[in-house]
Amino acid sequence: MRAFWGFMRRKKTILGALGLAALFVGAYLTTAVGKAEAISGPAICTYYNNAAHKKVVGARGTGCCGAPISWGTTTIYFQCEQLLCPDVVCPT
Repeated sequence: MRAFWGFMRRKKTILGALGLAALFVGAYLTTAVGKAEAISGPAICTYYNNAAHKKVVGARGTGCCGAPISWGTTTIYFQCEQLLCPDVVCPT
């Protein structure tokens, strides 16, 4: 009987640790998505294949005249930046 309760205690600890890890992963992904959507106006997010940001695998955003920019794939490794368009004349 003692072995059974020891097993149950370890099982609860493992499940608790897995739940906590899932919570942290969810919070990270939510923050990453929030960063990608937080920039308004002309902006571009460049997506990379890993955390080292060596190889670009895609881009999403909006150009200076409102044209969508969308190519490649999206990953959790990205960097977003606002585009400055002071001298751009957009066609009407």
